[in-house]
Amino acid sequence: MTVDIRDEGPIRHPQPEVPRLANLADRILHGDILLPKFQRAFVWNRRQVLELLDSVVKNYPIGSILLWQTNLGELASERTVAGLSVRPPRPGYPVNYILDGQQRLSTIFGALHWKPNEDPDSIWNIVYDLAEQKFMHRTTDDEPPMFQIPTRLLSDPADYFGRVGLIAEPELQLRAKQVFARFQDYSIAAIVLHDMPVDEVAKVFGRINSTGTPLDVVDLVRAATWTPDFDLTEEVDTLLAVLEAKKYGRIDRKTILRTIAAAAGLGFSNSDMDNLRRLSGRQITAAVGEVAVAARRAVDFLATQIGTPRAAALPYLNQFAPLVEVFRQVPKPTAAQFSAIHRWFWLTASGGYFKGWNSTQMLADCIAIAEFAAKRTADIEISVAVPTSNFWRRNQFRADNAPAKLLALLLAYEQPLDLRTGQRIDVDKALSWDNDKEFHHFFPRDFLRRARYSTAQINVCANFIMLSSVSNIWISNQPPSRYLRDLCDTEGEAEVRKRAATCLVDADAFAAAQRDDFEGFLRARSETLHQRLTALIGLLDSSGGAPKTVGYAEPDNYDAMEEPVDRDSDD
Repeated sequence: MTVDIRDEGPIRHPQPEVPRLANLADRILHGDILLPKFQRAFVWNRRQVLELLDSVVKNYPIGSILLWQTNLGELASERTVAGLSVRPPRPGYPVNYILDGQQRLSTIFGALHWKPNEDPDSIWNIVYDLAEQKFMHRTTDDEPPMFQIPTRLLSDPADYFGRVGLIAEPELQLRAKQVFARFQDYSIAAIVLHDMPVDEVAKVFGRINSTGTPLDVVDLVRAATWTPDFDLTEEVDTLLAVLEAKKYGRIDRKTILRTIAAAAGLGFSNSDMDNLRRLSGRQITAAVGEVAVAARRAVDFLATQIGTPRAAALPYLNQFAPLVEVFRQVPKPTAAQFSAIHRWFWLTASGGYFKGWNSTQMLADCIAIAEFAAKRTADIEISVAVPTSNFWRRNQFRADNAPAKLLALLLAYEQPLDLRTGQRIDVDKALSWDNDKEFHHFFPRDFLRRARYSTAQINVCANFIMLSSVSNIWISNQPPSRYLRDLCDTEGEAEVRKRAATCLVDADAFAAAQRDDFEGFLRARSETLHQRLTALIGLLDSSGGAPKTVGYAEPDNYDAMEEPVDRDSDD
């Protein structure tokens, strides 16, 4: 079969050019080369910047760039490149948009055109050290030594050689001239696309995998769906503004994109997010509108029903995406459904379910949520089991890890009292995780070290409670038997035991602490934490005995869990 493509109109093939790198930087400054709105931000770090400059001065190849030349004057573009202002394009003239090579061109532009009156700690405050023969960053606007030449002078021959002429050593002068020549003569391959429709250009950009910094799924979807009237970033910002209004803190872009993909009828996985590229801007905007409403309900639930006032308190950030989808499909839960959502949260927080959230689980979650929304199931069914009480004795308390956050939520749920003062602990401050100053060892660290316990034994979750810093300083390194006796003498033992109970230290654990029996304390407290967790999940039998089991068994040590091969998660 013969395919006739003559009706598609004239086609201009991509045109290769070999411009000088310094000229490209000048063209950026003058608005001839621009960043389209669907480009992502500058993401290179200081090391990558210096390595690129070093490659140029050593005449190493740095790859090609891809430009799109068009007369679309109304196409939205950035007015800054690498944080530096650029001039607007000339009206009526074609401009060139960077499709591939942004990080490299931005680096050259920033290094050559940064102005010293800007932030001295800028990533573009760079000098070339002629003695060391290498580029380096400076953090001050003081004049550098004569043998260090600011890279910004490379854009102006008069200024550059005026500086070089003041260098006394002939060898350093020769090196300076060589550096200038390398930057002026260095050429780079540039492919220019002409007369291509904007929707096709966005697709081309979406297929590019830049050599230095690969595009993530959010960048790819943004590029492939971008039009002059639709920018995915603006839609994501809409959802982030919802969370900011609730003072819930930042949720990462990928998690937000998962919620959008699910609301669009796709799912939570990377492939589901990628399939957003097949939808129109109108369809995505509609999904964002639904997510915005559901996200408010999810945040209210987390803050009031669970006690997670901020996103930082979630044991797993990925819990947020399915929870939003639940409230999208069940906007007005019944009392029984609220209880089921409550149980789902605590179960997924405790069983390590989201540690290796893979595409198979994501599909199962979509089905489970739909079944729950249709009231065909009483619970959001998942395959996971509650770890045993050993969990609390085997997992380390490390700031911001999942077991520590789970413990913090359990403690916050009890509205704990400070052991020494009897005042309520500021759980909102503790759950912000800006620091871990509200969490301290019940058996002091130095006391246990003297008793020959290892750091791993000392720092298990079962040995931590919420405690004010002032009270922790008062306890210092005293044995529990001593500081508890002093507290009981001044406050009364019944009162101290009541305060300890709000910290989930029961009578058996308290008695073990009075004997300085660390092992006995850990056993008793781990059991208390376990029973409290299983009660929240709703898995205790009617007599209050052993918890019922569901799904598969999870290891009690999170650190020992192996990641699934088909893992599809950032956590």
